[in-house]
Amino acid sequence: MKRKSQLMRVWEYVQIMFGATLVGLSYNMFLLPSKLAAGGVSGISTLLFEVFRWNPALVQISINLPLFIIGLLILGKDFSAKTLVGTVFVPFSIWLTQGMDLHIKEPMLGAIYGGIVLGVGLGIVYRGGGSTGGTAMIAQLLKKYTGLSSGFSQLLVDGIVVTASAFIFNLELALFAMISIYVTSKVIDFVQLQTSPTKLVLIITEKEEMIQRIIREEIDRGLTKVKSLGGYTNKERTMILCVVEQSEAVYLKKVLQEQEPTSFVIFLNASEILGRGFSKEKLFGGDIDAESPQK
Repeated sequence: MKRKSQLMRVWEYVQIMFGATLVGLSYNMFLLPSKLAAGGVSGISTLLFEVFRWNPALVQISINLPLFIIGLLILGKDFSAKTLVGTVFVPFSIWLTQGMDLHIKEPMLGAIYGGIVLGVGLGIVYRGGGSTGGTAMIAQLLKKYTGLSSGFSQLLVDGIVVTASAFIFNLELALFAMISIYVTSKVIDFVQLQTSPTKLVLIITEKEEMIQRIIREEIDRGLTKVKSLGGYTNKERTMILCVVEQSEAVYLKKVLQEQEPTSFVIFLNASEILGRGFSKEKLFGGDIDAESPQK
């Protein structure tokens, strides 16, 4: 069992490094030649390369490492060695492949194919339990202190980079960059869960206290418990309903497989969510006056 756990850990690091390599390739082969500042630190490095001709790999590592240290100090357990590997390996792969140019200058091709390769790379990194750092850390800080969803926080940060690109390049290239961001987000969804970003999770279990603890302590979400009756066994079980964002769904799936593999779990697409933590500001701890299905 211990050996299997070690092999799984090694495999997760392999996924992070492979995904980070794809992220670097997408930047050098599609995004930089097409002058697409598609959000994040990579977008910032594209802008600085255009204005000052600064090496993108050095720019990214110079921004990512301080952000990682800040995130580690403020967010604590949310950052790990896996995040550090992703943070360092992306600029390293960009530096390693910086002479690789497919001579693709057409912005639409760069937006679509760059977005696809970037999305696949990031999706694989996330499946390995890692992160590429960068503005995702800023988004997590915004989420922690403002109650905004991680998706909206990331959109806000990326939007600032894309707006800057409209002034440094032109409005047309900024619009192509937005296409690339959209393609990337959809591909990440597909690679991670093969569906949409928000999930309704149904968990049928005999260990409701354990599942409740996992949901509340591991991903900080609310839940609803419904008593149900097995059609075959006629035994009473608890069905737990919980709505989560895509990254939380991936993490919850992994935790459930490790800690409670006997539960029956269903992940469904949730097209629109109204309530705390999604369409309304999220409440934390003592701010919750009454129990609700979702925080």
